[in-house]
Amino acid sequence: MIRVGLIDAGGANLGSVRYALERLEVDVRMVRTAAELEDVQRVILPGVGAAAAGMARLHAQGLVQPLRALQVPLMGICLGMQLLFERSEEGDVECLGLLPGIVRRLHPAVGVRVPHMGWNKLLALRESPLLEGVPAGASTYFVHSYAAPVTADTVAACHHGGLFTAVVQRGRLCGAQFHPERSAGPGARILRNFLETEFE
Repeated sequence: MIRVGLIDAGGANLGSVRYALERLEVDVRMVRTAAELEDVQRVILPGVGAAAAGMARLHAQGLVQPLRALQVPLMGICLGMQLLFERSEEGDVECLGLLPGIVRRLHPAVGVRVPHMGWNKLLALRESPLLEGVPAGASTYFVHSYAAPVTADTVAACHHGGLFTAVVQRGRLCGAQFHPERSAGPGARILRNFLETEFE
């Protein structure tokens, strides 16, 4: 059974992510210290809220350097995905710096509300094991006001007043801007793909 380290980053989605993982029949270990990262085969960094507060909590838990040095696959969810990038405009904070790019605020416009809340379609940009078995144009559930840019690491984008990264992968570093735990079949499949793929 795969042992997954679930980072307790203080987000309101922690319980629902844990439940989604338990439905996939994995051994979930709550992680609040660096020592609790030992002997896990996957790590998931969920998060809801502001980037500055999220990074402050990771620093307080002594998890920033261990996450940067992690040798097993890591997946960020929602704010957790944004924290994988270099910086966030939200609080002008330095993030984990594992992926290139700056997270910026979504811009409201006619017919474009911020925060972006609700179901939206994924636009696949390149092949990735994360999207294996996910139907083209599948919809997932978003709740966010900031987003990462589309880069060479973007697997799937989404459009809300412009394109932003919805799924990212660079080697064993993965992320989903949406909430897979609230995204029905497509979300469960992406989680399962992350858990079962042998990333290089």
